[in-house]
Amino acid sequence: MPNKIYVVDLTEEERGILLELINQGHRPARKVKRAHILLLADKGKADKEIVEALHTSVPTVQRTRRRFVEGNLDRALNEDPRPGASKKLDEKGEAVLEMLARSQPPTGQKRWTLQLLADRLVELKAVDTISYETVRQELKKSGLKPWLKKKWVIPTVGAEFVWRMEDLLDVYARPYDPKRPQVCFDEQLVQLIAEKRKPLPAKAGQPERFDYEYKRNGTRNLFVFFQPLAGRRHVVITERRTKLDYAEVMRCLVDEILPEAETIVVIQDNLNTHTPAALYEAFAPAEAKRILDRLEFHYTPEHGSWLNMVEIELSVLSEQCLDDRIPDEETLRREVQAWEARRNERRATVNWRFRTADARVKLQRLYPNPPESS
Repeated sequence: MPNKIYVVDLTEEERGILLELINQGHRPARKVKRAHILLLADKGKADKEIVEALHTSVPTVQRTRRRFVEGNLDRALNEDPRPGASKKLDEKGEAVLEMLARSQPPTGQKRWTLQLLADRLVELKAVDTISYETVRQELKKSGLKPWLKKKWVIPTVGAEFVWRMEDLLDVYARPYDPKRPQVCFDEQLVQLIAEKRKPLPAKAGQPERFDYEYKRNGTRNLFVFFQPLAGRRHVVITERRTKLDYAEVMRCLVDEILPEAETIVVIQDNLNTHTPAALYEAFAPAEAKRILDRLEFHYTPEHGSWLNMVEIELSVLSEQCLDDRIPDEETLRREVQAWEARRNERRATVNWRFRTADARVKLQRLYPNPPESS
């Protein structure tokens, strides 16, 4: 007897739900495939055509059709609950586990482990017995990972942070003006490291190998100027990063890098050397004033360096150019200049899409609560 053919006829609302599910991402692969099956079936495609298009099986297509026709969209997309052993932890036990996972670990322990959590649940009589694997599965449901810690820059909440952030976001919203170019500025220290033994070249089935030992050859500082709207960057290498070095690269920015600009809008952090006073320490008053008259400074908030687009460019520089042992300044200059020329030729830039309106929604917790007017 031939198999019964189940005809899928979706409503406009059901099609919208399926398309949204497919486009959202981070959905179970099986669920997404069933959504594709239903959409193709709704278009009148035969089972064989759907199988070839989605690289699935005929039984899967037929089962999805049947579950939709005999049930509804939800039943077609999702699996029925499977029988099995009763849950080890009830709602109270799950709450206890989550509370423990968020708490400080026992004295003498750096962090909670799965076995420590399992033992503690038994001690608190939340459960008679439980394995660390069951604890792992329960924690996976809630997304908690108490054995992991991550360093993070936690911004200071308040009006000071907010006004500096919004000031920078307003600057980023300005259109490109060659007479008033935007320049994101920062610096990075690089350690010069030479090999003590010659590395072994890569060969079939084996990567390049280098020795653990190395020779330190001091450090160099990279001052990086990045123009996101122009897609250009310029790197100045110095031995140190004192106020005098900062003053000199600001003069270089005004007189050599952007001599045609009327005013250069500089975005920088609050490092103690990044101050207009540094120019008065380095130059005669008239010269310092001449340079500063061409500069307009905007500062990132404290613990808000992520708002400076040059931080992204520095990450690219580190990954593409500096993630290797560089033995001396000559090699460093050669490598950095080649990287800079290649990036400038491509006019590589940062697609900054975080605006003031976004900040007021996503970072609402950072904004102070003004008193209500009477």
